[in-house]
Amino acid sequence: MRLNDVRNALKRGLLAVVAVVATVAAVALQPAPAAAEVRIDITRGKVEPLPIAVVPFNADSPQAAQLARDISGVIAADLERSGLFAPIDQAAFIQRDVPMNAPPRFMDWRSIAAQALVHGAVQPQPDGRVRIAYRLWDIFAENQMAGQAYTTQADNWRRIAHIIADDIYERITGEQGYFDTRIVYVAESGPAVDRTKRLAIMDQDGANHRYLTDGSSLVLTPRFSPTSQEITFMSYSNGVPRVFLYNIDTGRQELLGEFPGMTFAPRFSPDGNKVILSMARDGNSEIYEMDLRTRRITRLTNHPAIDTSPSYSPDGQQITFNSDRGGAQQIYVMDADGGNVRRISFGDGRYATPVWSPRGDLIAFTKMKSGQFYIGVMRPDGSGERMLATDYLVEGPTWAPNGRVIMFFRQSRGGPNAAPKLVTVDLTGQNERLVVTPQDASDPAWSPLLQ
Repeated sequence: MRLNDVRNALKRGLLAVVAVVATVAAVALQPAPAAAEVRIDITRGKVEPLPIAVVPFNADSPQAAQLARDISGVIAADLERSGLFAPIDQAAFIQRDVPMNAPPRFMDWRSIAAQALVHGAVQPQPDGRVRIAYRLWDIFAENQMAGQAYTTQADNWRRIAHIIADDIYERITGEQGYFDTRIVYVAESGPAVDRTKRLAIMDQDGANHRYLTDGSSLVLTPRFSPTSQEITFMSYSNGVPRVFLYNIDTGRQELLGEFPGMTFAPRFSPDGNKVILSMARDGNSEIYEMDLRTRRITRLTNHPAIDTSPSYSPDGQQITFNSDRGGAQQIYVMDADGGNVRRISFGDGRYATPVWSPRGDLIAFTKMKSGQFYIGVMRPDGSGERMLATDYLVEGPTWAPNGRVIMFFRQSRGGPNAAPKLVTVDLTGQNERLVVTPQDASDPAWSPLLQ
């Protein structure tokens, strides 16, 4: 939740998951010796992108040809957007058609500096489904690194492309991919003094975009459940800020509870059984936890300061939050029962909106200093603080499920970039990308990998 929204409030007092059938590719995998294998070490600083050739997939029929091109295009776009791969221009290809039942001509690919090669095939099935197979080759070791086949409904092709890109990312980097995911965010439109804000959802690359609410009530801070099938968010329904649950499968919207004060900044626990949130009573904001099975509410903080923006550690044992109990907004960590509260941010400026990484190794945050906003990360003990992005306004960090990329929203001062936009940046702070949305966008939340 935006900091001003919290303070002003106090003053005022995706889509069903489609089953995917995966089968091992017909050609046996032959892993290369470790010393010769193509790898990207993403734990280092700035990484030089790996040249990779993504060949348009073969098709068994004219009607499958466009689908084959689309699949290979999505795979190449996913890999390129990560900043770790540099897909080679297809105009440079010497071998244009790579058969699935034979190795590629390695010399042809070495001559254009490719280090890895991806190719595949699309085969329509008699029952209307399609079989999508791919193979990943190490060009210099002349070995197959990965290969898989997926049989699914034809309209599910984009998900398969993302899954293949995740396979390739993981095989070469050793880290889990993040392409088969969704983003929920707040779509904004209208004049600055009377913004319409509604929930929207899309794939991580901006495809399959749709709106979840009609804009009749202002919405803020959407967050995914661990299953990616529910969203919790705050809505000013009937002019009162309250927390709701939204089921993506059914479109059903449910009030989380009738609380005596204003509620905001909700977030699921890692097991999905609880929601942690801030609740304001008598002008004071505290952190509470609700058990979704019993609807029992437990108060976790008890302090005259404003405590808000709570986020669980991935093991559910700790909670980070921001508070001005020390005189200015800073980041704190406490045990999940509210005990052992300790401050972890000690740099210049004010800190807010802490979010624990899915890996557990870092906490992302917003920092305000000398009229400038920053997105940064630090370790859970407060050490290793570093900034990844800055502007007139940058806020609302959310993690990709592999803990290597952060999305946030940015607003520059004046000009065409004055409206809020979604942006991603990796942990090096080097690979910053704009996420295209139909309208202005804020408060993003990244889903876990889809099931």
